[in-house]
Amino acid sequence: MSHYAKVLNGTVINVIVAEPEFFKTFVDTSPGTWIQTSYNTRANVHLQGGTPLRGNYAGIGYVYDVKNDVFYTPRPGPEWTLNTTTWTWTAPDVVTTGNTTTTGNTTQG
Repeated sequence: MSHYAKVLNGTVINVIVAEPEFFKTFVDTSPGTWIQTSYNTRANVHLQGGTPLRGNYAGIGYVYDVKNDVFYTPRPGPEWTLNTTTWTWTAPDVVTTGNTTTTGNTTQG
């Protein structure tokens, strides 16, 4: 079985499991486009050694970047930067929230 994400205005609004043949007869009158996603792709690596598909497995609320044909999570904060090799977010070295300062470089995918 394959996985498909429904994308509307660059945001994933639904994910389903279906065979490609399903879309030959499926009638969907709601706005958006169905795009295949791979359950086994994380951080632009296929977990079973295959070819990664579209950066990451799509989840509801994820971003679909049509220019790069990839899915990734929404930006966790304004200081985070998108790694365009792994399609995951990298935290800034220092984050200050209220009276708390956190240091270190972590990744959220």
